[in-house]
Amino acid sequence: MTTQTTINNEKLSPWPWQIEESTTRFDNAAMSTILKDLSLACYVVNHPEKGLGVSQKSEIASGDSASSANSQPVSAFAPALGTQSLGDEDFRRCHGVKYAYYAGAMANGISSEELVIALGQAGILCSFGAAGLIPSRVEQAINRIQAALPNGPYAFNLIHSPSEPALERGSVELFLKHKVKTVEASAFLGLTPQIVHYRAAGLSRDAQGEIQIGNKVIAKVSRTEVASKFMQPAPAKMLQALVDEGRITAKQMELAQLVPMADDITAEADSGGHTDNRPLVTLLPTILALKEQIQAQYQFKTPLRVGCGGGVGTPDAALATFNMGAAYIVTGSINQACVEAGASEHTRKLLSTTEMADVTMAPAADMFEMGVKLQVVKRGTLFPMRANKLYELYTRYDSIEAIPVEERQKLEKQVFRSTLDDIWAGTVAHFNERDPKQIERAEGNPKRKMALIFRWYLGLSSRWSNTGEQGREMDYQVWAGPALGAFNAWAKDSYLDDYQQRNAVDLAKHLMHGAAYLARVNLLTSQGIKLDPELARWKPTQRMA
Repeated sequence: MTTQTTINNEKLSPWPWQIEESTTRFDNAAMSTILKDLSLACYVVNHPEKGLGVSQKSEIASGDSASSANSQPVSAFAPALGTQSLGDEDFRRCHGVKYAYYAGAMANGISSEELVIALGQAGILCSFGAAGLIPSRVEQAINRIQAALPNGPYAFNLIHSPSEPALERGSVELFLKHKVKTVEASAFLGLTPQIVHYRAAGLSRDAQGEIQIGNKVIAKVSRTEVASKFMQPAPAKMLQALVDEGRITAKQMELAQLVPMADDITAEADSGGHTDNRPLVTLLPTILALKEQIQAQYQFKTPLRVGCGGGVGTPDAALATFNMGAAYIVTGSINQACVEAGASEHTRKLLSTTEMADVTMAPAADMFEMGVKLQVVKRGTLFPMRANKLYELYTRYDSIEAIPVEERQKLEKQVFRSTLDDIWAGTVAHFNERDPKQIERAEGNPKRKMALIFRWYLGLSSRWSNTGEQGREMDYQVWAGPALGAFNAWAKDSYLDDYQQRNAVDLAKHLMHGAAYLARVNLLTSQGIKLDPELARWKPTQRMA
């Protein structure tokens, strides 16, 4: 008996199983159903007459000729591995989520309360786009989200504001006041007292003496020098200053030197909005290598996690990112076209037809003077051209008055649609509510005054896009990366082609389940199985949420 089994096993190599023909499906529709059921293992046979077939049941090949008559040897096998096989289990446990996935923040409330709540209720993390909003508006969002998701998951974005430090500090004070437990830190060029304050203020020890991290930080970075700062403990000098100011305790300072500044590091590749346009395939391995180096140096009890966003817009891209070692993936641009996003109907429709080449770089409102740019849609809007013109004038002249009269008149007529004096009056009113020190700094500094006037246009253009300001369509500032174009190409000719059918939970599930499905396909392919092209791809044929 043993000899016969051995002979049979050689014939069936590499698997010692066989499948009853009665349980095997050979038509594409039935095979698709079995392959998509990731909760059960699947077995593939290569029938001499019917070709490839799939089953969810197998038996040990016994060598019994009677049982073998209606059975076929297993040619390939894929275990039951669903979305839980993708990414780091610690990420899911730490944030109390279903997937190693989160929806990143998009400023000015584009990542809206509705988006955060819808994803949160499905067990998916989403970061509210607090950047660019006044404190009272952020507080309103905190109250609404916490009422809907008392136990989470949710996060709030803390964007670095080098020209408006008071705004950054005010955001942290709001987060601490309302006990916001997860912050997504973005656009940081290094550590600031504000982000260090948030992190340290949540540290304590439990009854067993273990360090408890009450305030979690997800740091979005695209440079190793910034990543390394968030991977290490906060600097003692900055902590001591916070102790001296009475903002943290001496005990919290001590604990802050034993844990990294962030729990999670998101390697931000070619994303919409603020980006360094880093290629995902070079950035992620570099940040992962840095993580290993710093983890080896500090031996943190809970190892650092590195995920990736910027370019992840399809199941294929999601799987590729996980296969490169990402602990989790982050989406952004694809969510902006969803019904829950805080973008206008006009903008969502425009986004649903955006192609990969329809994006470009333009000056950022919050870092205008530094020459920092962000990635925006260029089709259907003149914003990129007009914004770049403003920056060109800013670098060429020292004041508004120094700009030639003809050029000024063109700006007033085509871009601002008002006199520059009126724009300045509106700018003063805006910053008196948001950050009065900005106006103080501009007094007696004509270059600074010019920057604030130009920032009026850059700041409002994104709000016009969100609110659907009529008559300003050609000035809409719409943040997006090439991942959106890839998503639109993938969704073409499906129900997701219609932007009104897009909801964020459905998209998240398609990306995660699609990635797990493609992992199964790749595993079968590696065993010599060549599936029909119809079965080899994951297409959004039906809604998942």
